[in-house]
Amino acid sequence: MSDGSAAGDDRPAAATVAALRDSFPANVADADAGRVAAVVLAALGAAVAVLVAGEVFPFRSLNHDEGVPPAGGDAVGGAAVPPAPVEDAFRPWFFVESERGMYSKYAPVPAATFALGELLGGYTVALAGIAAGLVAGTVALGRELFDARVGALAGVLLLATPLFVVHSGVFLPYMLTGALNVAFAVWYLRGERRRSRRDATLAGLAVGLAFFARPYTAVLFALPFVGHAVVTLATGGGWRVPFAAAGVAAAGAPGPDARALFARRAITAALGSAGVAAALGYNAVVTGDPFVFPYLAFAPEDGVGFGERAILGHEVDYTVDLALEANALVLETLFTDWVVAGAVGTAVAAGGVALALAGRTTAGAGGRTPRVRRGLLAATVATVAAGNVAFWGNYNVLGALDDPTDGLIHYLGPYYHFDLIVPTAVFAAVALVTVGDTAWARLRAAVAGRDVDRRAVGAVGAAVVFVVAGAGGAVAAGAVTETVDRNEAVTSELRAGYGPLADDGAPDDAVVFLPTPYGPWLNHPFQTLLNDPDYDGDTVYALGDTRELAVSEAFPERDLYRYVYTGSWVPVDDSTVRGRSARSSASRASGWSSRRRSSDPQTRWTPPSA
Repeated sequence: MSDGSAAGDDRPAAATVAALRDSFPANVADADAGRVAAVVLAALGAAVAVLVAGEVFPFRSLNHDEGVPPAGGDAVGGAAVPPAPVEDAFRPWFFVESERGMYSKYAPVPAATFALGELLGGYTVALAGIAAGLVAGTVALGRELFDARVGALAGVLLLATPLFVVHSGVFLPYMLTGALNVAFAVWYLRGERRRSRRDATLAGLAVGLAFFARPYTAVLFALPFVGHAVVTLATGGGWRVPFAAAGVAAAGAPGPDARALFARRAITAALGSAGVAAALGYNAVVTGDPFVFPYLAFAPEDGVGFGERAILGHEVDYTVDLALEANALVLETLFTDWVVAGAVGTAVAAGGVALALAGRTTAGAGGRTPRVRRGLLAATVATVAAGNVAFWGNYNVLGALDDPTDGLIHYLGPYYHFDLIVPTAVFAAVALVTVGDTAWARLRAAVAGRDVDRRAVGAVGAAVVFVVAGAGGAVAAGAVTETVDRNEAVTSELRAGYGPLADDGAPDDAVVFLPTPYGPWLNHPFQTLLNDPDYDGDTVYALGDTRELAVSEAFPERDLYRYVYTGSWVPVDDSTVRGRSARSSASRASGWSSRRRSSDPQTRWTPPSA
């Protein structure tokens, strides 16, 4: 009787537990450790971006292009900034003057992204979102190609990658394009596995946006996937679908699998082509020619290819030999200093590639199809590396070829190869998981059948993992710390240079005339001193010694200030710039001004990046 009563009491309790379990949303009830890891790691990526932007780059970086996307984003969508109130006195760095106003040499996608961040609370919000998206995409890519363990570990390794850490906090387009490229890869591969039109749609949107953001970068990354799409369309019979629809009997009748394959390919291609069309349409609006990109309107010889290349008086005969030499140095720097754990991480990742392509990894399914899918990611390393040989920007980032501490690459890394940090992290994770699985299996086999305490075996295994992780973590942390320290030293110089503008901010209701150490450009180098698009912000910035009387007359209700500094504005030399602001006594009536000025600065031209 008591047993029956107890059983009767348990049934309502069990039903209650089941009801509570079923009441949870599906995404919570079905959550697994891999998805939880993705969310946590993405949040960490966002936190890294906020921290780096605020602590390492409060005055932006040495790359003066940083001021361009936010300035373009202040115009609606980055399309054009309204005409300046005084011609020649308000031209921002890397902007092209036209009849409609000024427009950035960069595509509008990064500018629009940062503008969206500003609407949501600040430009740094956009940085956080981009960083989180790239980390989440890397986790998803590792999981899609291998398993959840590889995905989670790849996300951890990406967070420990110097190039990721530095670029998480700068307003440059490379991480955004990288995030879009990774999203394309994930959705393309997922669409193939699930035969999903929805995933094919998302893949097309991602690659189209990536092309609009940075066309050449997107093409190089997408090439292996495009090749796979074409080959499978041919071998899978999908090519017969349009011919059969047109009544061409010789093509044969395609089966349902072929029709589904063709539909996925058509969707992805159509949406990717829409991104191309959007880019060409934007060109037609701002440059007047759909095939003249804004960067070519700014500097016609600043394109991809070999021969004479030039921008703003900086000219180079970019021969094949010079291209190979420069790109070899860039790749060496990338794989020894800027990927996770430097040369050690590169060696581990190379081992992961070999294991994945040989089908010897313990992570994920085996067989020919998984190896082909994994080979697509490995192939991006080849296409990105080979394609960049034709781009002279890789020569410019180096500075002096015989000095590894010169050039923007020493501070910001080989950012034209940014996309390669993701396959490096994924394949390094593959190698580590495979080695860990193999070692654990051998340890268990060694003690099988013996009278050994299982807890002791587990403790030994855990100790080995902690030791290896600690050693690897120390190497990775050292690489990150070194690159961050370089940029913090630059920030210290910039803080001294900005002087009162850094301590107290710019004066309100004022016009501030800025010096021009690198030519007649705003935000070159003063990237943080941005004008509102309608020149109605608290402070208006204008070029010093450029139609100053006309500027003062255009803003009759504002006080006039001049920013001056002593020394040379080269934050990486041995001198420190000291800046201050001085009240200008410009007379609007007489047209003369009496100003207290510093000695003329010594300047050095730094080749701009493309």
